Amino acid sequence: MSDTEEQPTEIVDTPPPVKKKREGVKMTDKQKNDLTKYMNKQSNLSVSEKRSLRMKLMARQRKGMSINKALKELNSK
Repeated sequence: MSDTEEQPTEIVDTPPPVKKKREGVKMTDKQKNDLTKYMNKQSNLSVSEKRSLRMKLMARQRKGMSINKALKELNSK
């Protein structure tokens, strides 16, 4: 046996941190069609500008906004 005595360590049972899962809200067919029609009209934008605009609009549409409301919100910033 060893000369040093081992002290019993207290084991605290803490649950691991729970990661919040993003639940994907799917767009309806109407929302997809509206977005496609709007993006087809945007011929004066570069590829990266189109992608950026499309992503911003999609994010807002998933929150339940129409394409017009999403555009108004983007233009107001």
